[in-house]
Amino acid sequence: MDTITIVAAVIAGLVGIGAGYYLREFFLQRATDDLKSRAKEIISEAEKRSNEIEIQARDKSLEILRQAEAEVNNRRQKLNQEEDRLGARRTSLDDRADRLENLEQRLSKRQGSLDRRANEVKEMHDSQVQRLEQISQMTRAEAADQLLREAETEARNDMARIIRQVEAEAREEGQRRARELIAMAIQRVASEHVNDITTSTVALPSDEMKGRIIGRAGRNIRTFEQMAGVDVIVDDTPETITISCFDPVRREVARRSMERLILDGRIHPAHIEKIINQELAEIERVIEEAGETAAYDAGVAGLPKGITRVLGRLKYRTSYGQNQLSHAVESSRLAAILAAELGADIDVAKMGGLLHDLGKAIDHNVEGTHAGIGADLAKRNGLPQAVVNAIASHHHEVEQETVEAVIVEAADAISGARPGARRESLDDYIKRIKSLEDLAKSFEGVEESFAIQAGREVRIIVKPGDIDDLGATRMARDVAKKIEENMQYPGQIKVTVIRETRATDYAK
Repeated sequence: MDTITIVAAVIAGLVGIGAGYYLREFFLQRATDDLKSRAKEIISEAEKRSNEIEIQARDKSLEILRQAEAEVNNRRQKLNQEEDRLGARRTSLDDRADRLENLEQRLSKRQGSLDRRANEVKEMHDSQVQRLEQISQMTRAEAADQLLREAETEARNDMARIIRQVEAEAREEGQRRARELIAMAIQRVASEHVNDITTSTVALPSDEMKGRIIGRAGRNIRTFEQMAGVDVIVDDTPETITISCFDPVRREVARRSMERLILDGRIHPAHIEKIINQELAEIERVIEEAGETAAYDAGVAGLPKGITRVLGRLKYRTSYGQNQLSHAVESSRLAAILAAELGADIDVAKMGGLLHDLGKAIDHNVEGTHAGIGADLAKRNGLPQAVVNAIASHHHEVEQETVEAVIVEAADAISGARPGARRESLDDYIKRIKSLEDLAKSFEGVEESFAIQAGREVRIIVKPGDIDDLGATRMARDVAKKIEENMQYPGQIKVTVIRETRATDYAK
């Protein structure tokens, strides 16, 4: 039973396997037939597409071939034209080369002729040079040196003449413009000056008052001199005593005190001390008011109290008889006008003009020049640097840094040099005139010198054999420069050099 079952099962399996194999072969064959059919269709389509592409490629290649042939024909035509042009150019160059060769041959012949002529000219030149040297008894080098010396002399003469002409034109134009500015400035600034000197005179009601001023054994006058710091001169001048002191403030205190004592009539040491102390306090108040008034008159605002107090002391200081406070106010106004005309800083110019002589108020107590003292005082009180420089440089002790400093210097000179502004003593005047003449005589070739016009002009007569016209021009400049360096004077000094040549003969 079991054997039969097994056999049946084996047979059934074999049958199933056979059926499966048959079915697989059937399906494989069917799939193969479908793929072959599909492959045939694809191959047919590809052949059809390749035929189309081949036709298009053949057409394209034919078109390119036609274009290439046309391009080749065009370039061949251009090359033919270029070859024709080059041929014509070559022919032209050949003709030109022939002409140049002929020209070169002619130039060679001409050069030979010129060389021969040049040799002949050189021989003639050498011969003429030798003949000229024999005639002039000079070599070529000596003649060249003499010619150079003559040319140098002529050039120097021309240069001096041109310099003199330019200086004259510049001086004329500068003087004209300066006169206009100065005249306008002075016309707009009119101020009066109180001329003081270093001594003060007090009038007495009678000569008996001299004895009361001197006192018993001279105690009154000694007390007065010690308290006021002045010298009281009681001489033979009727009804007059003189107070002398280098400090103008102390001199003014003494003068006012003496006048009060004379009016009061009580003259003894205790009362003298009281009056002098009162007048000293009063003078300090007057000085402060004078400084503030001067600043107001000049139009300068914002000055420190220390500056106005020192400025007021200039009320009692003079220079060549010119009151220094009035001079400061006038200089400030002049500087303001000049600054306005020249387009400079008016405020700086006004302040610099007002304070330029500030150091003169304390120069007897402090060492140094009044310009340096005033500049240092202005700097310590915080004034602008431009103002400090204008004060310090108005006598060229330091370099002028601004145009306002130059304007302040000019305003100072205008105020001091204008007619009637200053005066000097007879002794000082004679000394200055003598020094001016001696300085001019110190130059070589000067025969005589004369100071004229109150010392504002010096005329120098030179020896005509020693000094020529150009030398006279140079001497005038040198003398003026030496005067500037060695002398102090108000205003300006004109230097005139006179050279006179006289020829004398007699008719027989």
